[in-house]
Amino acid sequence: MKTIAPETEIEAEDSDFKPLTAQEAQQWRSRNPPVSVWRIVVGQVLVGALVAMLAWALSGRAQVGWSAAYGALSVVVPAALFARGVLRRKASENPRAAMVGFFGWEIAKIVLTVALLAAAPRLVPGLSWLALLVGMVFTMKTYWVALWARPGVRKTD
Repeated sequence: MKTIAPETEIEAEDSDFKPLTAQEAQQWRSRNPPVSVWRIVVGQVLVGALVAMLAWALSGRAQVGWSAAYGALSVVVPAALFARGVLRRKASENPRAAMVGFFGWEIAKIVLTVALLAAAPRLVPGLSWLALLVGMVFTMKTYWVALWARPGVRKTD
């Protein structure tokens, strides 16, 4: 077997990476519990409802509130479908099948989002595209808030 020499001095230095032992990995998992996907979906519903009410209150027009709500809906429904599909076979022993399933549900999520956006002008009377976009963006950003603010996360020593 042929060994390739490092091209730069930085590559030649030893890495600080140290793999965790099974016990250290278990301790890390106990300190950092996983975030429930359904908790994130519920958070998205709440954020979407809040954005819709704020849009309605700030603009004084119900159509703007409904547009923001539909934008949130076009994020929440595909996210719920994705969560349901991915978690259905959570205990899959075949990593290849799990990855194909993940990508398949992600494609389904994207297709459903595009279909919901294409149907928006027919389903929401007096559609405001700006309000719809604001509803979508704020609802999508809920992922980052949920990951940042999740309880029980501690930095490693």
